[in-house]
Amino acid sequence: MFLGYYVINRNKSEAIRMKYSKYSTIIIGSGIAGLYAALKIEQQANLPDGILLITKSKLGESNSRYAQGGMVGVLKENKKDSVSSHVSDTIKAGAGLSEFNTVKFISEHSDRVIKDLLNFGVEFDRDENGNLTFTLEAAHSVNRVLHSGGDATGKMIEQSLCHTILNNHNIDIYEQTVAVDLLVNSKNECKGVLIFNDVTKEYETIYSPVVILATGGIGQLYKYTTNPIGATGDGLALAYNAGAVLQDMEFVQFHPTALAIDGDENRFLISEAVRGEGAKLVDADGTEFMHKYDDRLELAPRDIVTRANYNEMREHHSDCVYLNATCINTDKLKERFPNISKKCMENGIDMSHDFIPVAPAAHYFMGGVKTNIEGETSVKGLFAIGEVSSTGLHGGNRLASNSLLECVVCAYEVADFLKDEELHAPKQIDAEIKATIDKYSEEIESDEIDVKDLKKELQEIMWKYTGILRDEKSLMTGLEKLNDLQEKFPRKYCCLNREEYEFRNMLIVAKLITTCALQRKESRGAHYRTDYLQTNEESVHSCISGKEGELCFVK
Repeated sequence: MFLGYYVINRNKSEAIRMKYSKYSTIIIGSGIAGLYAALKIEQQANLPDGILLITKSKLGESNSRYAQGGMVGVLKENKKDSVSSHVSDTIKAGAGLSEFNTVKFISEHSDRVIKDLLNFGVEFDRDENGNLTFTLEAAHSVNRVLHSGGDATGKMIEQSLCHTILNNHNIDIYEQTVAVDLLVNSKNECKGVLIFNDVTKEYETIYSPVVILATGGIGQLYKYTTNPIGATGDGLALAYNAGAVLQDMEFVQFHPTALAIDGDENRFLISEAVRGEGAKLVDADGTEFMHKYDDRLELAPRDIVTRANYNEMREHHSDCVYLNATCINTDKLKERFPNISKKCMENGIDMSHDFIPVAPAAHYFMGGVKTNIEGETSVKGLFAIGEVSSTGLHGGNRLASNSLLECVVCAYEVADFLKDEELHAPKQIDAEIKATIDKYSEEIESDEIDVKDLKKELQEIMWKYTGILRDEKSLMTGLEKLNDLQEKFPRKYCCLNREEYEFRNMLIVAKLITTCALQRKESRGAHYRTDYLQTNEESVHSCISGKEGELCFVK
């Protein structure tokens, strides 16, 4: 709800106008978590000032869109599955850091949320008798992964939710808009957000009793990633600057099988479901190698398969290994993996006859803003859901296709939590919030910065020094190089465009990941230290916040 303009003095000779408005709930991010949360909150909560959904791109462009494999569903009709089986698989993959109660809750509520998604027009693939079909993915003991459109699950879910959002007149949408700072008062309460429209170059202060971060992951911090260009860790930087506690920032999941052909922004994902259907990892001569690394072969947890592929590449001085899917029936390949088949064919690869060149790439972030199952953070009024959060579900190594499930269960829960709350926008702000707003009225001294080369440099640093294999020397070198890179970027607060704001956030998050990786002196899940190969007997989370400025480990 638009209210008016502030007049702010930028300097003695110039005054600028800044819009201000209010909403009952603000959601930052338009992936599946953000979309579903908006729809569920609109259904259940009393919203005198409405809902605002903010996306820095166009509605429907998010990390969720690229989720191919599917969504875990422990459904009553799947008699071979059970909550206890799913909980066991998740905890085994999580390398000792998954929280049992969180895992159990999310598993138990999967049936409810998936049936609810069907009410919003989401369709999952069914067999000729109309029954939902389930596939197998790595480290799952039974077939429990639902899929849609063959290998386009995220895209199909997102399209359905976007369609419903666009036809809901109680939800306002800001596109091409960047959230640049959270408005936190002296009582550690979040009261809104400051945003920047990248088209009009205008700022707006938006007051709200509830701000929900649903901003996704960090893949673009790395040279090789399956994530789209917008995955720059924005929500993590916002939360850190606001003083929220962040957890397990050292745990970055690298997917073992990205197509080893560079795209403009990322590498195309070859879903784990291809291995679930029987494809084998081989070297250039067609020799299988996973038996050297794990008895579960291609269906071992992702961290193990990733390191196996990386090790084979280093031993053979090659930039890829290969996925042999020729053992899968040709008709089944085309039906089950239409988009992967198409992408491979565009690059001269016929999946039914040719090996697919694959290599590891940054894929998912297990760390994030520390939350409970309802998305509450350590800052009152600030919530986080989806990949930007750390609920304790994934631990040190995410089980395949648990991510979309976490998105929808936690979105459902935050809506349920808010339904009895008084969601009135604050009428007054204190000096701390005013000081935050004033930072963005300061005059910018230097010209626009071309951050393209700086971004490439950061991605190279993270891939080389805070990547799949780490040690103290590499992490220390990475931190030094990130600090040097900071000197080339003079912005601390106010920036001139979306790209500058993204790079500002990338620098913050890159340093947090590297710092936390340096302090965890063990190998656990996706965090692999070649100088500390053992896994410590005691499982502890790492926590860090902008207010405290220090890293701590908690049981």
